[in-house]
Amino acid sequence: MAIVKMPFCFLAFFCLLLQLFSIFHIGNAELEMNYYRESCPRAEEIIRQQVETLYYKHGNTAVSWLRNLFHDCVVKSCDASLLLETARGVVSEQKSTRSFGMRNFKYIKTIKDALEKECPGTVSCADIVALSARDGIVMLKGPKMDMIKTGRRDSRGSYLRDVEALVPNHNDSLSSVLSNFNSIGIDVEATVALLGAHSVGRVHCVNLVHRLYPTIDPTLDPTYALYLKKRCPTPNPNPKEVLYSRNDPETPMVVDNMYYKNIMAHKGLLLIDDELATDPRTAPFVAKMAADNGYFHEQFSRAIRLLSETNPLTGDQGEIRKDCRYVN
Repeated sequence: MAIVKMPFCFLAFFCLLLQLFSIFHIGNAELEMNYYRESCPRAEEIIRQQVETLYYKHGNTAVSWLRNLFHDCVVKSCDASLLLETARGVVSEQKSTRSFGMRNFKYIKTIKDALEKECPGTVSCADIVALSARDGIVMLKGPKMDMIKTGRRDSRGSYLRDVEALVPNHNDSLSSVLSNFNSIGIDVEATVALLGAHSVGRVHCVNLVHRLYPTIDPTLDPTYALYLKKRCPTPNPNPKEVLYSRNDPETPMVVDNMYYKNIMAHKGLLLIDDELATDPRTAPFVAKMAADNGYFHEQFSRAIRLLSETNPLTGDQGEIRKDCRYVN
């Protein structure tokens, strides 16, 4: 049998193609389950432990982790740009009015420090955002999610100019919100589920008074409106004062379907809540989630997974920050 010898130039060209493919593949890697299984095997366990410890010291941290994921991922990419402080030519996204009321960023450093002690320069701040949200949801008695992928890398800058356009405002229409989420691959059913995050946390009176003064919004339940006026007794609340109402007075620290029951009874805090319950595009999903907490948890898990995978930096893109507050 004759052996065909390939010309040296062809072999060299073939090897070059393999090298180029390898470089391209690395530079465009994808998220995967248990990304740190070799480089930092205890990474996810450490994050979970830190989230639990912080929750028992400061219960509202769990709500913050959930909100961080939303604000980070809807602005360009899940890349921890939200965590950057104003320094070294970076202007923080936290300065935006859309970031009003966000807090507990200092405890991200607590989580990062624990990871750096175990595996220096290995675990990204973007993955901390995603995994702390996952574990925070569990602390809030929401669904346990085992399908959050990792391997994100951190941005080298912020996107302050884009925040106003990409993070929904409390006065935005439902159509605008649905359009924004659809643009990042989140369908209507998942959007309705994501808004179920309003089942925890609170809203400052600054974002409520337009529904109470000078006259009460007729779409609000009258008795509930009076309760809100007690929480927000002035039409011009001081944003620096602690004046707020819980999103869900019934189960304020539980990710459950009470939110949907409330908005169907016209007891939502925001305009988007009322629209969600009455618009024909979303009302059937609201009714189904109000009736079935299991279904809500299933869709909420799916929505969080979709959100957490929005346009991540991977491979050789971005960097792994040593301190989540600053670029390296």
